[in-house]
Amino acid sequence: MRAGGILKLAALISVFFLAVFLAFQLLEINMDFNLGNVFGSMPVEEGSTRQERYKCGLSKPCPEGHFSFKMASGAASVVGPKICLEDNILMSGVKNNVGRGINIALVNGKTGDLIKTDYFDMWAGDVNTLITFLKTIEEGTVVMMATFDDSASKLNDESKTMIGELGSSSISTLGFRDNWIFVGGKGIKTKSPFEQVTLTPPFKKKIFILLNLVCSHFLFLVCSQRDFFTSPR
Repeated sequence: MRAGGILKLAALISVFFLAVFLAFQLLEINMDFNLGNVFGSMPVEEGSTRQERYKCGLSKPCPEGHFSFKMASGAASVVGPKICLEDNILMSGVKNNVGRGINIALVNGKTGDLIKTDYFDMWAGDVNTLITFLKTIEEGTVVMMATFDDSASKLNDESKTMIGELGSSSISTLGFRDNWIFVGGKGIKTKSPFEQVTLTPPFKKKIFILLNLVCSHFLFLVCSQRDFFTSPR
């Protein structure tokens, strides 16, 4: 098969997977509303079983003293990231509080209460705004980060060191349009286990960019001990 035919086939497959991915995103947003409309007036048969729904979509409830959370990175420049904690959506495209670059939610490490959210453009923005933000984080704060589009071009040694001190192992190698999700904390005593990254080779970013929209979409769906980030281990 000629190179042109291979590229056309790859593009078609990429568009198909992207359409499926976007459909699932929309389905997730509207699931409760739509099912309530369709089945709300239908009688429930005796003995029928209803699937339990747990916080943030987990398959089972978290143990006592744990947070439940779900995180999804952005998909290239098309679908924004999403952060859920204890069944509360902290950041998402629907809430209109995400943007290109590094998206950050700060959470009280003891209570789980949201402190603040923000995002920092690492393509056209100023890394000093990110550094200033990181310097304001207080001890005992859980830091949740998710990328959207390019999150690395403006990062410098100071910003990478500060994020590394929050528990990240991958920030030093993060590159252009690599997808990354991370949960760490101010005062963490070790590297965080809650981190995933895809390091995309440059040629794939140019040739398979549509496929990259789907394949680089990462997701965390876990329980975290409430005092994990502030207790010595």
